Amino acid sequence: MTSRADKLGRMVSLVKLQLRLSEWQLAQLRQQERSLQDEQEWLVGALNDGKPPPGSSNESIARRLNRASVGARAVQAQAAQQLDQVRRETRRMKQLEEVAKAALADKLRDAEKRSLEDMTGTSLTVQAWTPQPANRNKT
Repeated sequence: MTSRADKLGRMVSLVKLQLRLSEWQLAQLRQQERSLQDEQEWLVGALNDGKPPPGSSNESIARRLNRASVGARAVQAQAAQQLDQVRRETRRMKQLEEVAKAALADKLRDAEKRSLEDMTGTSLTVQAWTPQPANRNKT
């Protein structure tokens, strides 16, 4: 039978994996955001030069800039939501780690108690309920 501490340890591992995945997703969104910003800068530069790149018109560049701006805002919103999720999962992981540490400490205390009982050959719980013999040597 697996102990509570073992189950909590596995839960902590899973939450850590979820957190890593969320952090990776956030990094991907940040990278998308940077690439869209770079594209916007390039398009603004192309419009400001007054002479569009070959095969493009000012109108097509303006449309691309508009699409890139809308995409950048959408990615920023997703990144903000993802950042909130990462923060929630971080808090959850820390709380779960504390519970797991407490459960592991309880498990170790119980094991130590059983070990002491085995060494002394008596059960400490039985000994606690057994009345102590009266001292017969009264002076």
